[in-house]
Amino acid sequence: MQIPVLIITYYWPPSGGAGVQRWLKFSKYLPESGWDPIILTVDQAAAAYPVIDNSLADDLPYSVKVYTTPATNYFNIYKKDKSRIPSAGFANSVDNTFKGKLLRFVRGNFFIPDPRRGWNKYAFKKACELIEKEGIRHVITTSPPHSTQLIGLKIKKRYPALKWIADLRDPWTDIYYYKQFYPTVLSKAIDLKLEKSVLQKADKIITVGESLKKLFSAKASGVERKTEVITNGYDESDFKEVPKSIPKRFTITYVGTLSDIYPIEGLIPALKSLQASGKDFLLRFVGTVSEKTKKLLQSEIQENYLEFLPYVIHSEAIKYMMGSSLLVLIIPLHQSNKSIITGKIFEYLATGKPIICLGPVEGDAAEIITSCKAGKTFAYYDTVNISEFVTNSGRQPEVSDEEAVKKFSRLNLTKRIIGVLESNDNIL
Repeated sequence: MQIPVLIITYYWPPSGGAGVQRWLKFSKYLPESGWDPIILTVDQAAAAYPVIDNSLADDLPYSVKVYTTPATNYFNIYKKDKSRIPSAGFANSVDNTFKGKLLRFVRGNFFIPDPRRGWNKYAFKKACELIEKEGIRHVITTSPPHSTQLIGLKIKKRYPALKWIADLRDPWTDIYYYKQFYPTVLSKAIDLKLEKSVLQKADKIITVGESLKKLFSAKASGVERKTEVITNGYDESDFKEVPKSIPKRFTITYVGTLSDIYPIEGLIPALKSLQASGKDFLLRFVGTVSEKTKKLLQSEIQENYLEFLPYVIHSEAIKYMMGSSLLVLIIPLHQSNKSIITGKIFEYLATGKPIICLGPVEGDAAEIITSCKAGKTFAYYDTVNISEFVTNSGRQPEVSDEEAVKKFSRLNLTKRIIGVLESNDNIL
């Protein structure tokens, strides 16, 4: 007999992005081990999605039930220009006009913890209906948006015997762009209180990295002992039909968003050196690149060495990765950057292609890359060593520890989710 588990997530197909794939993939493999995922998400018509990827829905078994509800969409101000809807990492350059600053101030002080809270009252009502109808004893809330965690908080208050797992993929009040919302002392105090309440009341907490676990554990007593680290990962089935190839032209690829706080300057001297030596190469970006960063690259690198491609569906992104010579990962420059583990790092690992990472050399992402023997991490402006690594990448065979990489397969990670669900039965 399958055990029902209610998964409450704002982001779900047709929304794209790593946050969608995390619970989409877990839901794909949970039924194999006796768990019946029931998805509660926002209706597409009322949702505020930064990117769309209709192809992701093809990955979900027909047996998985998905319920949607209306929502109050506070992002209607961006109705005419969907590209301005903020994503988790602020894919576009920050608008520093008066209007841009005012909108961020309003977002940070009048919509706590975030504007997607307009979904909460509808989701809570539907969640209660499903809990009673399906006999649900396990609920998972995943964020961002962190307003989703407040649904779990309210559910736990109504059904105290129910076991609630809060999955926090990113920091909350410590997220690297938090100050861009100009929160007042009062606003931040309210947000901190909400964050602490979720951490204290959840029966179990899941985070994606050790540094993030430490960050949350320092906010309330008892959090560390009930927190599990379960990273994002890659799905082996996504790579089965995609042949690995070595391009004739040395191809350096970055997949994802690249905003102004993702420093790429340290890579430029290496590229200019390749250009000066006459080596034919291509620096390719697949996804959203800020105008400032694009102009910087175009001013330093000749046009025939650059390629900018828009956001593509997930399967196409994998093809670009598999057809590369070197993959670039950049961690946002922020005081909490050691805890940042971008979702694409795991699919980079799955390709077996060498990875060059620009970021904290003692960060969680660097540790993963090192443990898998999949490349190297350099400080953002370590231009000498970055240049040496890029120059030698085309001469070295691809090397990685396949067994270490397999720990991050979605199937193996789902087994760890099941372990949390099963241990949850013993709580209280």
